[in-house]
Amino acid sequence: MIYQTLDQLGELKLNSMRQEYKRQQELPAMSELSFEDRFGMIVDKQWSTRNEARINRLIKAACLRETNACLEHLDYDPVRHLKKSVVAQLSDCKWIGNGSNIIITGPTGTGKTYLISAFGKEACCRGYSVKSYRVNRLLTDLGIGRGDGSYNKIMQDLLKPDLLILDDFGMKKLDLVFSQDLQEVVE
Repeated sequence: MIYQTLDQLGELKLNSMRQEYKRQQELPAMSELSFEDRFGMIVDKQWSTRNEARINRLIKAACLRETNACLEHLDYDPVRHLKKSVVAQLSDCKWIGNGSNIIITGPTGTGKTYLISAFGKEACCRGYSVKSYRVNRLLTDLGIGRGDGSYNKIMQDLLKPDLLILDDFGMKKLDLVFSQDLQEVVE
């Protein structure tokens, strides 16, 4: 009966439940737990695995430039003028659900990309979809889209994520067409 159950869990692609059930069968102390406790552990393992996979998919799809960035490892050196209280207030990502924006400014090399990547990763961990673009690259893609007919699709794709990160803004002077494209993206 145990092998049949293990096979059925595998066929249903409930592999984490299968592994946890098998682990419980191998530990004699598990027999002292109630059915509800053991079943809860099995379901929790499957839920945790799927949740972790979902978060990893969101992080991968976000295309964050600093993939290892996280809010817990921020450097609060006074030179950076970064306030712990502001980061703590924004770390719950409620501002995304409220439709608010944040703009991060500062001199070159102060960690702006790391900071926005950390906020992007935190948003993914909280279930928000995120997409990160370097502004120059995005504008180039939009320019190409004008020529090959994919402009409207690119613009529609920019509406999909809950959080849109525009990095390296203002790195070069924009001509009129790129300025109009950027205005369209921001609106």
